[in-house]
Formats: sequence, C-alpha cells, structure tokens
Amino acid sequence: MEQFIKPSYYTNRELSWILFNKRVLSEARDKQIPLFERIKFLSITASNLDEFFMIRVASLKDMVNAKYNKPDISGMTPVEQLNELNRKTHELVNLQYSTYNRSLIPALLQNGLQVVESHEELSERDGAFVDKFFMDNVYPVLTPMAVDSSRPFPLIRNKSLNLGALVRKKEEGGELEFATVQVPSVLSRIVVLPDTEDQVKRVILLEEVIERNIEKLFLNYDIVCVHPFRIMRNADLTIDEDEAADLLKEIEKQLKKRQWGQAIRLEVEDGMDKRLLKLIRKELGIPDEDIYFINGPLDLTFLMKMNGMDGFAHLKYKKYVPQPVPELNGEELIFDQIRRGDILLHHPYQTFQPVVDFIRQSAKDPEVLAIKQTLYRVSGNSPIIAALAQAAENGKQVSVLVELKARFDEENNIVWAKMLEKAGCHVIYGLVGLKTHSKITLVVRKEEDGIRRYVHLGTGNYNDATAKLYTDMGLLTCNEAIGEDATAVFNMLSGYSEPLSWNKLSLAPLWLKKRFLYLIRRERRNAEKNIPTHIIAKMNSLCDRDIMEALYEASAAGVKIELIVRGICCMKVGIPGVSENIHVRSIVGNFLEHSRIFYFENGGVPEIYMGSADWMPRNLERRVEIMFPVERPELKEKVQHILELQLKDNVKAHILMPDGTYEKIDKRGKELFNSQELFCGEAVAENMKVQENIVDERVFIPETHIEGE
Repeated sequence: MEQFIKPSYYTNRELSWILFNKRVLSEARDKQIPLFERIKFLSITASNLDEFFMIRVASLKDMVNAKYNKPDISGMTPVEQLNELNRKTHELVNLQYSTYNRSLIPALLQNGLQVVESHEELSERDGAFVDKFFMDNVYPVLTPMAVDSSRPFPLIRNKSLNLGALVRKKEEGGELEFATVQVPSVLSRIVVLPDTEDQVKRVILLEEVIERNIEKLFLNYDIVCVHPFRIMRNADLTIDEDEAADLLKEIEKQLKKRQWGQAIRLEVEDGMDKRLLKLIRKELGIPDEDIYFINGPLDLTFLMKMNGMDGFAHLKYKKYVPQPVPELNGEELIFDQIRRGDILLHHPYQTFQPVVDFIRQSAKDPEVLAIKQTLYRVSGNSPIIAALAQAAENGKQVSVLVELKARFDEENNIVWAKMLEKAGCHVIYGLVGLKTHSKITLVVRKEEDGIRRYVHLGTGNYNDATAKLYTDMGLLTCNEAIGEDATAVFNMLSGYSEPLSWNKLSLAPLWLKKRFLYLIRRERRNAEKNIPTHIIAKMNSLCDRDIMEALYEASAAGVKIELIVRGICCMKVGIPGVSENIHVRSIVGNFLEHSRIFYFENGGVPEIYMGSADWMPRNLERRVEIMFPVERPELKEKVQHILELQLKDNVKAHILMPDGTYEKIDKRGKELFNSQELFCGEAVAENMKVQENIVDERVFIPETHIEGE
C-alpha cells in the first residue's frame, strides 16, 4: 500500500548497524559485567567495525564513484549515507577509546593487570628485558622498508599494523625519507613483562617494543619520528561467476586482491608528525574525512587475546558447559531415537555433539547409503569434515555443497573442499549468482521396512566451535514429507531441477519470501475479521522493504507484532496509524543471538517456523535458504517458551524507541530476567532431573535382573 512506503517510516540500514555496534559497546561500558567480559565486548566492536568498513562502507564508496544516486528506503543517497556514517563512525571510535582509556585501563590496573602504554615508561630493568626480547624474538622476523628513488612506496596490507617513520641519512644530513615496518601478526601482540614484588601483572604491546628498537632496523639513519598507522581496504570480492570457468580458482585469485584493494580508512596515532601523515595520505589517496586519529593503541582486537590470559578467571563469567539433550541418551543409535519423534536442539545451552554424532554414526553405519550436506562455515579442525571424508572412504555416496563465497571464510572453505574431493566426496560449489546459506543434512538409510531419510535442519552453521558461542536451534527428524523435500533440495542444488511443489520446507530465493508475506497477510486478514492474531519474529537483521511494508499493514490492522532483532532493524515504532502495534527489542548478551524463529497465531492454531534466513533482501532474494516447521506439540511449547523468555528479558534487552534510539529497560523494583542465564539454568536443571531418573531406575532394578546381566 502506498501509505506505508514513505522514506520517513524507515531507518537507513548502515546507520541502524552503527546503533547495533553501540549496543555491543554498551556492554563494554556496563560496570555490572565482569571486567574481562567488558574488554571482550570492546574487542568485538573493533572487529565489527573493521568488517563494516571493508564491506559496507567500501560498497557505498563504489556507488559514489560510479555516480549512483538512487536513494535507499529511508530516502538517503549514497553520498548522504557516507557523510552521515563518517560523522557517526568518528563518534563511535571516540566512544570506544574513552571507554578503553577512562574506564577499562584504570579498572584493569585496580585488578592487577597493567598495560604499559609507552616504551618510554619502562624502567631500566624492563627496558633491558624488552631489548633482549626484541633481538631474540622479533628482529629476525621483521622486514624494514625504506622509500627512496630506487625503492617505491611499499604495498601496505589490509588491516596490518605498521610503524611509519621519517628518517634521515646520518652522514649526509639530507632530506627526510619515509620508512616503514609491519608489526608481524605471527607474533603475539601482548608481551608480558617480568614479575614485580607487588604481584601486578604487566604487559606491553609489540609495536611499542619495535618502536623502542627501531634504530636497529635502520642503522645508517637518524630516526626523526615514529608513529603507528593502519589501513582498511575495500575487501568486497567482485567475481563474474558466469565468466569464471573454475569458481574455486577464481575465488583464490580474488582473495589475493583483497589485501590490496582501494584504501578506504586510515587510522593513525593521535599527534602523528604532520609531515609523516601528509606523506602517507598522499601515497594512499586518503581524504581527510577517512582519517581517524586514535588516542590509544590502534586495532583494539588484541583485547580478545588479553581476555584469554591466565590468572583472571575471577574477572570473567563462569564458563558454561553445554548440557546433554534429554531425548538422546548416548547409548542407542541416534537413528532409533529420532524414529521415536522429532528432537529439538537448543545451542549452546544444549551441546552440539548430537549433530556431530549424527554425521559420525552415519559415516560408520553399514545401513547408511548416502549423506548429503551443505557447509557454509565450519571450524578450523572440523569433526564433521573428518566424518564426511571417512564416510566417502567407507564407500558411501557423499555429496557436500561447500559455499566458497562465505565472506571471510573463503580460504578455509577452499581447503576443506579440496580435502573432501581427495577423500572421494562429490563436492558442489553452490549455484551461480547465489550463496547457499541453508543448513541441512540428509542421511539415506536402508532399514527393514525400506529406505528411510533422516534430516537435520538448523538455524546456524555446522561449526562445532561457534556452536558454543552462538544461540541456535536445530531439528532432527525422519518425517517422510521433510525427507522428500530434503531430497528435492539436494537435487536442485546439484542438478538445477526445481520441484513443482514442496511438502513442508520453504526455500529462498524462489518461494520463501512469498511464504512469509502470505503468513503476515493472513494475520492481517484475521485481525480485520476480529480473529486472534499475533506475530513474534526473532532474527539477526530486518531490512527487506516488502516484509516491512507487510508488517506495517498488519500493525495498522491491529496485529500485535513483537520483533526480537539482534542487529540491523530498518523499521520504526510508534508511528501513529502505522506501527503503534510493533515492538522491537535487541538482545546483546554473553552469547551471540543467532537463531531465526517465526511465530504466527493463525486464529488460535499457532504455526512456528525456524530457518537460516533473516528478513533481508540478500537472504530472501539472493541466497539459498530453508525455513522448516516445528510441528510436534511439545516442541512447539518449548519454542514458545524460548520466545516468551526473550520477550521478558529486562537485563540484556535494548528496546527500540520511537525516536530511533535504543534504551535498556529500567529494572528498578522489578524481578530480573536475563534470558540467556535462565536458559543455562533450565538446561542444567533438566539434565540433573534426567540423571536423577536414571539413578532412580537403577535403584529399583530387581536383583535377579542384575544377576542375569
């Protein structure tokens, strides 16, 4: 409808992302959170911002260079977006460093960890230690580079930390020359200094160690000044898949270019010598607005390594151990247990191990004929990859779709793809023009009553490492209709055959968006007939215009809409006659909220779906995604409980306000609900209950039975 497409009803996607990163930063600023968790959150904001520049800001710059002036849904042109982002990102960086300098560094010192901020602060004893450390461990690794008429300005790698210097030849007293040395990423950036009597652990950063000893790298020069700098480059891969005869080789070639893309951001030490800055700026072609003067260490991602230091466990959350899944006892074959009924998995509260076991048992089981799986991101030493390779070696039909275009995991996925091919797996590299982001595994097994298909569907990646950190849902089923659909999915991926219809699954890019729009409009029609309506949707991001328009229409008709959106949300709340019935919250907690869950009241007969797709154009129109229903009544109750607890969260939830800002809930005088902590507690309690039942059963086993065993 025309009245719901006004630009004023929408927030710009990139500015909404900045608000999300501010919510992450608010965790670093929250004094109720353990100190080492706070430094972890600050590190995450820095890592997030790097990726944002390399992809999103780079893309906007490409649009501006191409003179693309079409406004986005909020009415902003690329030039206007860049101007506003420039202002907001500078504000965000200033807030990062005021958090680091004024809050975290003093608090670390109070708790026994001192970050020595400059090599000039070192005592004679520490200086001697640092100098020896430099000669023994650092000097052999470094490659100092001077620039003169015979040596051009070196290529500065993307995201690398460098020391830039102005130097002058000693004997000649001639002109200033530029020299640089890259701080090696192969060495730890955190250098631990010798212990002192007061039991304070002290560290200094590697760039300070190098700066102190830089004259040893340029022996024939006087060092005029030395300052750290760092650049961000355009890392958005441009691949013409139609022209690429071998996608794997083309991506390998493009990955090398990522290191040398156009420079789009320059970070320099606050107070850098103006002559040095002018030279670096000129060589890299960086305009003033893309220079960030940093009051502190460049690249705060080193804080994640600091979070891992020994001796500070009391300053972190107690490590949570994912609990067993009650329906899976670990003694029977997983297939026997799935046959008894669909099994819901809730990670990381419940362990990811059943998914690994599902593949491992399938690889070894003599009755299993075939395994088919999509892989988007996997861990560095993936047990799932090893099991798939073993399955192929055991003579099973193994088909794996490895998505080579998974951003920043391309290299990793190329390695696994080659390994799987060598093991005898049939490896597919996705569809031309589409990323395959769906999470599905199909196991075909020969049983007494014929062929049976077992399926795992998930909201998150087949990554056993991130499954301990991300909240995701999964479903293990041998439902015949889902099995048929799963076969059709893999036939479509490997052979381009589109089924005429689907039983239970909905797939993007051809069917899923239409399905979502139908479900939202059905709620709207029910509201118009005074039939009970309610939509609850949980996802990572919401910026698809058609979906948002349909939600506004539903809200205007009286549908209550509750959205749990972790990151980008381009909708606005509280617009009279448009979004008064829409409530948006973002939960930023110890685990990364990653699951996608969709609840539709459907006139009192609720339907619940889960899947791999967010409500974004890229997910609904340019990716292969899968949405699947949760139909078993007790599992639907569990999912509803998950949504209800998240909607009650008043500790980690940030509420979207009508002015476009996010605010935490005022908790004074209220019972505290931290949904992530409650899920941890429930999983532990459920496991204890199962263990007690097992003990009780053993207690009451008749003696004759024991003797018989």
